[in-house]
Parts: sequence; structure tokens; C-alpha cells
Amino acid sequence: MTPPRRSRGRPDSPSGRVRRRDRADDGVVTAFTVVFVTALILVAGLVLDGGLALAAKVRAITTAQEAARAGAQALDLAAYRADGRAVLDPTDARQRAQAFLTAAGATGTVVAVTGTRVTVTVHTTVHTQLLSLAGLGRLEVSGVGSAVAVRGIVAPDPAALPGGGR
Repeated sequence: MTPPRRSRGRPDSPSGRVRRRDRADDGVVTAFTVVFVTALILVAGLVLDGGLALAAKVRAITTAQEAARAGAQALDLAAYRADGRAVLDPTDARQRAQAFLTAAGATGTVVAVTGTRVTVTVHTTVHTQLLSLAGLGRLEVSGVGSAVAVRGIVAPDPAALPGGGR
């Protein structure tokens, strides 16, 4: 006995009818996938490269603060011995801060030495990982740090007290 014959059409179709394919949707999934994957890569680039830029900014600020502290150690000893004032020697402060930047391998400038304050700016460049695919190959980052020369301990650090200063 032979099995009953189905009508023409797809053999796996329950009714045996031929279903016409709608050609208006051809390529829609492909276009959506391309746009979605491109957007996903750009967002991942913002996260990754943004994190790298933030880390570089923190390093730049830290280096600027350290250089400013190095400069703030350049007390004018004549003024200090004469009347106990903690005043900076501007030339020595600039040289010490710049020497620290050079030793740290950082690019920066000593912005100002006024009275007891030293201000330093550090500049750095971050080379992007994923955003370079979108044409953004590097990000410029800078950090500013200041230090003040003081005589003795000005105030206790609350975090160093028992119970964290509570």
C-alpha cells in the first residue's frame, strides 16, 4: 500500500499548501544586527576608554599633588629663622616641583608659587582601545594639584583618631 499523496507544496507544511514568502522584509534582520552591534561596540568603547581616561586623570592629579608637595618643601629659611613664617622660596619651589615631574616621567608645568602655595598641572594622553575604531585615537587628560607649606601640625586628622573621629 502506498501512502497518500499530498498536494503540491512544502512537504513539511501541515496543509501541504505552498506559502509565499513576503519579500518586503528581506535583509531587515541583517541591517538591525549591523546597527545594534555597532552601537554595542561604541558603548563598550565609551565604558572601556572612559575608564582608562578616568584612571589617567586620577594618576595626573596624584602626580600633580605630589609635585606640589615637593615644591612646598622649599621654605625660605631666612624668613623662617627671622620670624617663624613659613614662606616659600619661589625659585627653589619651582625647581623642586619640576624635578619631581621629570623624575616621575610626567609632562606638566608649575603654574604658580604664591606665598605658601604651589600649584602644578600635569598633562597626559590616553590612547583609546575601542574608540579608535570610530576615529577617536587619543584623549587629552590633565590634573591639577596644590600644596600649602605650613608650620607644624595644623589640625589632627579625624580618621587617625580612635573610632575614626566619631
